[in-house]
Amino acid sequence: MPTCARQARLTAWRSLVTAATAALFAALLSPAVAQAAPRESEPVYSYENAIRESVWVDTGLDGDGDGRPDRVAVDIVRPSEPARQGRKVPVIMDASPYYSCCGRGNESQKKTYDADGNVVQMPLFYDNYFVPRGYAFVGVDLAGTNRSDGCVDVGGPSDIRSAKAVIDWLGGRARAYTTRTGATTARAGWTNGRTGMIGKSWDGTIANGVAATGVRGLETIVPIAAISSWYDYYFQQGAPLYDSGPEWLSDYVDSPDARAKCAAVQQAIVKGAPRTGDWTPFWTARDYVEDASKVRASVFAVHGMQDLNVRTKHLGQWWDALAKNGVERKIWLSQTGHVDPFDFRRGAWVDTLHRWFDHELLGYDNGIDDEPMADIERHPDQWSTSAVWPPRDTKTVTLRPSKGATAGVGTLGPRTGGGTETFTDDPALSETDWAARTDTSTPEKAGFSTGTLTRDLRLSGSSTVTVTATPTTSTAHLSAVLVDLGPDTIRDYADGGEGITTLTDRTCWGPSTAGDSSCYKVTRAATADVGYTVVSRGWADLGTYASARKGVPLTPGKAYTLTIDLAATDHIVPEGHRLALIVAGTDKDLIDPPSSRPTLTLDLARTSARLPLVGGTAAFARATAGATAPSHTAVLDGVRDPRTAAHPVPGGHR
Repeated sequence: MPTCARQARLTAWRSLVTAATAALFAALLSPAVAQAAPRESEPVYSYENAIRESVWVDTGLDGDGDGRPDRVAVDIVRPSEPARQGRKVPVIMDASPYYSCCGRGNESQKKTYDADGNVVQMPLFYDNYFVPRGYAFVGVDLAGTNRSDGCVDVGGPSDIRSAKAVIDWLGGRARAYTTRTGATTARAGWTNGRTGMIGKSWDGTIANGVAATGVRGLETIVPIAAISSWYDYYFQQGAPLYDSGPEWLSDYVDSPDARAKCAAVQQAIVKGAPRTGDWTPFWTARDYVEDASKVRASVFAVHGMQDLNVRTKHLGQWWDALAKNGVERKIWLSQTGHVDPFDFRRGAWVDTLHRWFDHELLGYDNGIDDEPMADIERHPDQWSTSAVWPPRDTKTVTLRPSKGATAGVGTLGPRTGGGTETFTDDPALSETDWAARTDTSTPEKAGFSTGTLTRDLRLSGSSTVTVTATPTTSTAHLSAVLVDLGPDTIRDYADGGEGITTLTDRTCWGPSTAGDSSCYKVTRAATADVGYTVVSRGWADLGTYASARKGVPLTPGKAYTLTIDLAATDHIVPEGHRLALIVAGTDKDLIDPPSSRPTLTLDLARTSARLPLVGGTAAFARATAGATAPSHTAVLDGVRDPRTAAHPVPGGHR
């Protein structure tokens, strides 16, 4: 955020600290007792006796076209004691489309209700843990889902307005009612108007989108494996990522009532999101990166570096945009796929999240803002930290492919190469097939690697690969993959658990009631011993060479230059390993094939990779000094082929 916005946030935070400390002292201490300011909220309130209520917030929209403004259902669990004492509490909020259709978390929990319609079970541990510590927890049904009016529009104005209207109501700027259709209004006099949003996948995506409106009262967001631009969920630079569009996803989560009323919205989604891969106004309305300058909230982002559902391209472009605008940030990067940190680092996650919310919503000076910005998983359950992310000495280094002694097997280094390499798109093969045979001449890819490193080499951030390719057909898709060649034990992100195994024992995180347990199944890392690791990948339709937002037919035999964005990562290629770049066509099950099967010829002199290396060019020179060429061409072991559902769901069952 601009300097004046940062100063305003600092001033507000200092005022909050003063007010929170004074209120706590007034409530808990006698005048004669002198005591340090609180550093941690304690579970001093009754969860069993918490107030459970529901309201319906007016969004001001009429998405379902029934002539009435849509109201979204808001289920609330809050401690009863502060209300009786005249004290107000902050809010932790999760706005989701999944509360009735699909469930939340590793155990697919859904909301349940008593005979009066008040929530009994609130999915996940947030209410059990934080309500006794003086927070309210609010679960919002997005428009068109569960008990809300309206229609799901897949990250568009209806989805975002669903949650933003609730924050406005909590801040006294919107109207709510005690029932879905009644006229009795409800006020949020019990809250101090400070809200933090949290959620995984679609839920975290809503947090990103609401933050990008700049709404007042949203102090922090915790987006976990979240989308930053919906176009990039379904396409990358014109290449379709799945054989489906957002209209399927909308229908998947719509309530029965919404399905009966939302045909016009469904038709608008189909019309607005054609499978051509071209950018349309539909995608502009769902691109939160463009509005990062409006973000007032701090951001604690969490993402799996091997997430092939919501890929880390979403994280990288969002993170960079937030950094550009001076937003306060923190980040966790795991080796998992699409997995919540509660299921891969539970104890540390609960403790860190607790301190983050205490700092951001209660104003406690607990030092979390002075701790390292990034936690990064290097090996299963082994974590390191970075003071900032990417590290300050990260520099973009240009590496170039060169021909080797064998066709399609070359070298990667700082010098410009010459000549060409040719490959033919084979939609039956994936990045695992290519990487396993990096050192073998095969017809479907071209691979280039450094020599064996003599020092560790760290990539931190987002890479790009620029290719100049001549196709034999009028359509062509390209994939670019970075690979760490060498033995390792990693989380098995391609397994069904995407890097975790769920056990039968449970651990508990707060008090429980008969209808809402705080106890969840324990998990452990699911690992695989591999001979290579795919570090990052990216895809594009060569027809977008002139504009990433519109593809055009290619002229066979003509050379085109295109830059492919690769997903963000933080990976150390160890001493004794090699770094490889592979360029190929269709990446099976990760992008759809083009209408033809082209052969492509790469002009190596006009092909390069721009990589974010910690230590820059000097670090690469040190790591490759004395490097030796590989001594074998064996097929390497890796994880199984990564596969995604025919109809992807941001969130899935985890």
